[in-house]
Amino acid sequence: MILDIQIGFLKINWVDVADILLVALVLFQVYKLMKGTIAVRIFSGFLIIYLMYLLVKSMGMTLLTSILGQFIGVGVLAAIVLFQQEIRKFLFLLGKSTKIDNMFMRNIFSKKKIDDTQRIDVDSVVDAAKTLAGMNMGALIVFGKSSELKFYAESGDILDAVISKRLLISIFEKNSPLHDGAVIIENNRIKAARCILPVSENDQIPANYGLRHRSAIGITEVTDSIVLVVSEETGQTSLALNGELYTNLSRSELKSKIKSYLFEGKFVEKITEENSVEVE
Repeated sequence: MILDIQIGFLKINWVDVADILLVALVLFQVYKLMKGTIAVRIFSGFLIIYLMYLLVKSMGMTLLTSILGQFIGVGVLAAIVLFQQEIRKFLFLLGKSTKIDNMFMRNIFSKKKIDDTQRIDVDSVVDAAKTLAGMNMGALIVFGKSSELKFYAESGDILDAVISKRLLISIFEKNSPLHDGAVIIENNRIKAARCILPVSENDQIPANYGLRHRSAIGITEVTDSIVLVVSEETGQTSLALNGELYTNLSRSELKSKIKSYLFEGKFVEKITEENSVEVE
């Protein structure tokens, strides 16, 4: 065969090389997902137990081999339970890296969703965000695209109201009972307010970003939503998409970026060097 290499009693061909490279790639992606989390320590514990099992088995320790063997036997189920969040992230990243969810699949399965999304009154939302920014009032606004946000909407208070600049300002006003949490917008409706979003566990997020920004990044790690964030401390407006945060955006930049993503499926990854904060 092509690329046959003989090393002692081992014969290596191109299939073996490809196999090793693919395994290395998978392990690297798993490491990136677990990096900086407690899952690394759990994985290390599993690895130590497995190495102990191989050692005692080679030494012929029957009783200890049997005990560790029983543990290894249920190890797959235990790993699924313990690493369910990491497994979910890995599968989501795998799905995002393919082209299957582009125009062809969306035209078949979510055409109505795309048509409805095109009616979102982005201008009113951005104008409300800029007004809130001028008053140093924080805001967190999620624009739904094709991902189902029902679970997150139900964590807050269902409104199902028409988008209005004054309504959004009143929701995030500091004395409002609805200001704490996120607003979810779908199909040109304010679906819910005071919603709880998943907080990103990525340790690469700069320390100066608080819970509001981490929640914005977190929801975009598990859905295809785009999130508008207003900082209560600085009054700066940002966008979160695909686990990345784009900061210090003007009113026109916010409108154009949101509209291009929601209506055309496009988004300029790099706005400027000082505006883009990559979270790996």
